[in-house]
Amino acid sequence: MTKPFQFKQFQIHQDRCAMKIGTDGVLLGAWTSLEHQPLSILDIGAGTGVVALMLAQRSHAETIDGIEIDEDAYEQCVENFEASNWADRLFCYHASLDEFVDEMDDKYDLIVSNPPFYSEIVPSGNESRDMARQNQSLPFEDLLTSVVKLLANNGTFSTIIPFKEEERFLELAATMNLNPSRLLRIKGNPTSEIKRSLLELQVGKTSVEIENLTIESARHEYTKEYIDLTKDFYLKM
Repeated sequence: MTKPFQFKQFQIHQDRCAMKIGTDGVLLGAWTSLEHQPLSILDIGAGTGVVALMLAQRSHAETIDGIEIDEDAYEQCVENFEASNWADRLFCYHASLDEFVDEMDDKYDLIVSNPPFYSEIVPSGNESRDMARQNQSLPFEDLLTSVVKLLANNGTFSTIIPFKEEERFLELAATMNLNPSRLLRIKGNPTSEIKRSLLELQVGKTSVEIENLTIESARHEYTKEYIDLTKDFYLKM
C-alpha cells in the first residue's frame, strides 16, 4: 500500500492514480491567481484532486468541480475530496471533457488544468500512465475550445505546459481570443533550461506580466521564491 502524500492541511491517496503528485500540479495550485475571488472553479483532468484541494484551501469558492475520465483516478479523487476539510465544496465528475461540455450549462469563474501533454510518445509499459501522459488523451485544441465554452465572461484560465509548447499554445489560444495575462517560466536549477510554462489566460485584450522561477539553487536546496510559493502546502517548507 502506497502511503498517502501528506500536505499541511490535507492528504492525498494516490495508489490508484497513474499520474502521481508532481511539482507541476503543486506549482499550478499555488501560483493560480485568486485575486478576482472566483465563486466557481473547475479542474479539468483532476487526477488525484491535488490542484482542486489546494484551491479549496486557498479560496472561498463555493463550487469546486473536477472532471476525470480515468475510473480509478476518479474514484480516488472522490475519496480525497471527501476526506478533506472542504468536502462540501468539492465535487468530481466521471466524464470526458466533451461529455462534460455537452451537458453543462454552468460557467466557471476560474478553470485550471494540468493537462496530459507528452507529444513525443515514449511507452512506459503502463497503459494508464501512458494514457495520462500522452496528449492524444487531451489535445490542446480540445482543451482550449472547451475552456472558451465553460469560462464565465470575466473568467480566468490557468494551466501548466512544457515550455517548448508555449508559443504554439499561445498562438492557438489567440485564435479563440484567449490571451495571456500572467506567465511564469520554470527552471529546475540555475544552469538548466526552462522546462515549464505556467500560463494565465483571459478573454479579450490583456497585457502580460512575465516572470521566471528557479526551483533549486543547488541539489535539495530550494530557492526562496519556490519556498514562498509552496510553503502553505509542503510539510518540509
